[in-house]
Amino acid sequence: QVKVAESGGGEVQSGGSLTLTCAAPGSTLFYHTVAWFRQVPGKAREGVSCISVIDDKTNYADSVKGRFTIARDKGNNVVFLQMTRLKPGDTGLYYCAASIWERCNMDPTDFDSWGQGAQVTVSS
Repeated sequence: QVKVAESGGGEVQSGGSLTLTCAAPGSTLFYHTVAWFRQVPGKAREGVSCISVIDDKTNYADSVKGRFTIARDKGNNVVFLQMTRLKPGDTGLYYCAASIWERCNMDPTDFDSWGQGAQVTVSS
């Protein structure tokens, strides 16, 4: 089971940009499907984006399509989530998760490795 860790969270004004990074220190994400989820208090964890282990196929939640981009940097063994045109509704604790399965439908039950989360706060 690979261990993953997020970095790059922070606070930004509405319309700004942030990039989150998911890394697997001492291991590799090359053979894993990687997804980003977010959660706010009192709500269920929401799938944001996913990149499959098969051909790096990507998937996005409707709420972030056209604003967020997920990409795999194989040379540096990380997965990025580039977030642009951020809105206050994007605020939350963002989790990176990894799975050995090729499914990329952002179902949390498909993922067995989770990071501790990175806080993203978008102010209006």
